[in-house]
Amino acid sequence: MLLILASLVPAGASLAAGALDTEATRQSLNPSAITLFLLFVVATLGISYWASKRTSTSSEFYTAGGNITGLQNGAAIAGDFMSAASFLGISALMFSAGFDGLIFGLGAFAGWPILLFLLSERVRNLGKFTFTDVVAQRLEKKRTRAIAVLGSISVVVMYLIAQMVGAGKLIELLFGLPYEIAVVVISVLVIAYVAFGGMLATTWVQIVKAVLLLLGITIMAILVLVSVDFNIEALLSQAATTHPKGTAILQPGALYDDPIQVATILVSMMFGILGLPHILMRLFTVPNARESRRSAFYASLFIGYFYLLLVIVGFGAVVHVTGNPAYLTDTGALIGGGNMAAIHLAHALGGSLLMGFMSAVAFATILAVVAGLTVAGAASISHDLYAGILCDDKPDAATEIKLTRLVTVALGVLAVALGIVFQHQNIAIIAALPMVVAASVNFPVLILSMYWDRMTTRGAIAGAATGFVSSIGLMVLGPNVWVAIFGYQEAVFPYDYPALFTMPAAFAAAWWVSVTDSSARASLDRQSFTDLLIRSEREQL
Repeated sequence: MLLILASLVPAGASLAAGALDTEATRQSLNPSAITLFLLFVVATLGISYWASKRTSTSSEFYTAGGNITGLQNGAAIAGDFMSAASFLGISALMFSAGFDGLIFGLGAFAGWPILLFLLSERVRNLGKFTFTDVVAQRLEKKRTRAIAVLGSISVVVMYLIAQMVGAGKLIELLFGLPYEIAVVVISVLVIAYVAFGGMLATTWVQIVKAVLLLLGITIMAILVLVSVDFNIEALLSQAATTHPKGTAILQPGALYDDPIQVATILVSMMFGILGLPHILMRLFTVPNARESRRSAFYASLFIGYFYLLLVIVGFGAVVHVTGNPAYLTDTGALIGGGNMAAIHLAHALGGSLLMGFMSAVAFATILAVVAGLTVAGAASISHDLYAGILCDDKPDAATEIKLTRLVTVALGVLAVALGIVFQHQNIAIIAALPMVVAASVNFPVLILSMYWDRMTTRGAIAGAATGFVSSIGLMVLGPNVWVAIFGYQEAVFPYDYPALFTMPAAFAAAWWVSVTDSSARASLDRQSFTDLLIRSEREQL
């Protein structure tokens, strides 16, 4: 099983080790990691208890009452986004293939300027709790909410499966717990954070996690630079000398030699970010559009800083871990699999203490991301489906909150069940799904509803349906499923991440159906655009 934890780097899992089931050697128990993990759990449960005293309304549950500052929310967004896949997966890609490991980081980071300049202000001004609120502003509410809920729930569940499987494998490897117990522990903790503390608890868990991860990677990067006297050229030279591929790791092509493959990965990552419901939902936790822009700005700074240091960590792992017998099994593979390169680097640089700290931080990232996903999933069911569709935007507030907490528990149970069912599946397959689906379903409908005056309800439904069917279909026909799972020698569709093709198909379907739509509803959809445009640019206090 691949130890990729699924937020950024779907392909990173399939790079070096194939599957962790073939490398079952487990890390020896690390008292530092276990102690720091327990301290984090105690601290975050304390945060949840504190937040539960301040969470009684739907606004407080979904968006922390809109009282989070731009800086706090920027840190929380970064904490939500910088998952263990970023830390373990991208560093593992660079450890295995060097330069090509940057593709996923560059693709993901490229989405943040778009979020800052095109989405953050308008989404905050138009929405209330979820991005579905924005999409349904000028379109027929029930049908539009239904298709948006399909996209949201699909992304959340797919993302949740990958996080749970990766988390279970991480704990199994580092702490010695059986896999099934590991996923139950994660689920129980997340249910406690979300069900009692809602978005306020989730926000502070994400902030604490972001601070710890940035602190840890800063320490590692500094120690790597100290080992080469702060000479980046010397670091790259030593990496090229040490790595089996030699100077090829400093050039593109070591992992992907097809420019279309690179392009479709970049598109999947860049636009997938803009359709992730748990990221978009964070834009509603601030009091106004100005703070929303500041949130996106600070998140961009933190995430950009993280990726810069990740380059140093990745090449540092090549220098300090490659060929080191302390981190290799008898067969010459890394203990715990290829995705453990950064953890081994932490040990090489700072011994058991730094390794324990970074292991605990890697686990903390999972809790924070799963908590954000659970809030988004609960909001999609209780707010978008129950309150918006079944109650026609006039729900009983107490019933909605009660339903939200019940959905949170249900999602936790579902996460455990799916995590166990999929524990022997290749996580690269699961992790590819949410990014491609988000880019092909959620993003086209969101951006067109805000910026195109001829968009209609029928067009939105056609675009979302086309994106959903084509993205799932092409991924099934791609190498990760058609070859790896079904066992065929050659894939029908040659690329694992088809957003380069499925996202334009969604836009084309939405455009064609909208321009040819002559229904009475279509006229209302087009006439309401001017009012929506004015409201989207007006500061809502």
